[in-house]
Amino acid sequence: MSSPTHFAFIIGEALIDAVTTTDGVTKEHPGGSPANVALTLGRLGRSAHLLTWIGQDERGRTIEQWLQESRVHIEPASAGARATSLAHASLSASGSATYQFDLEWDLPPVQVPAGAVIAHTGSIAAILQPGGAKVRALLEAARDTATITYDPNMRPTLMGSPDEVRPHVETYVGLSDVVKVSDEDLEWLYPGIDPRDVARRWQAGGPALVVVTFGGEGAFAVTSQDELTVAAPPTTVADTVGAGDSFMGALLHGLWEQGLVGSVERQNLHAINSATLETVLLQCTKVAAVTVSRAGANPPWLAELDE
Repeated sequence: MSSPTHFAFIIGEALIDAVTTTDGVTKEHPGGSPANVALTLGRLGRSAHLLTWIGQDERGRTIEQWLQESRVHIEPASAGARATSLAHASLSASGSATYQFDLEWDLPPVQVPAGAVIAHTGSIAAILQPGGAKVRALLEAARDTATITYDPNMRPTLMGSPDEVRPHVETYVGLSDVVKVSDEDLEWLYPGIDPRDVARRWQAGGPALVVVTFGGEGAFAVTSQDELTVAAPPTTVADTVGAGDSFMGALLHGLWEQGLVGSVERQNLHAINSATLETVLLQCTKVAAVTVSRAGANPPWLAELDE
């Protein structure tokens, strides 16, 4: 368990996913990439504080209850939106989804609280304005005390073209100590370029660690010292919702477990050895495998990892 005075400060969207199946039935459930990361950390026994932007409405209360049940602390200033954001997903007969968003992303004027040893963001929150610029300012301020982490988690229907988004993503990468990204996101951002080559270039630009996930094929990591590939454990896939977010949460948990979070550990994080990194990444793949084995963004609790 983490010290009660130290916590991960997660900045980003929490929203309601409304999924309509081919038979016309719509079901709503909470989601949002950064919210899923906070949820994973809470279930793994870490203190996670989420700064988000939800309404004081029924959907907002649903999100609050969902997060609180996994021991996530929601920053009180988060409830300033006119209404809680909604992502509409329509499933085709093949199971693929098309999305429409009814989304507002902003942040109140806040500072990073004392005690944050990790400051994380990603996905919509990092790009969509007016909140995106405020997120970036918070991360810049947090570098003095916290490990900065980022997951681009692209949403092309909201963010624009790769050419429009790429400079913003690269700015966040340059700010970060740890970056986790999927191969699909890199193929969209840098078509025709090997995701591993992008990871190498990103890492050379500042981060201590860049990890690329390849779904069921595992993950690739690059540091200033080494490169490492780990396999994903075999599992039966129910769906892939939240898999990347649970991997990200597990990555933060694992680095925390190794004593490598907080700005005072920045130099040691840069010097992480391959054996330590492999231990962390294998745990990440295990967490993600549990998540994909059950429906929805439902990452494991810490006790489940020992089963």
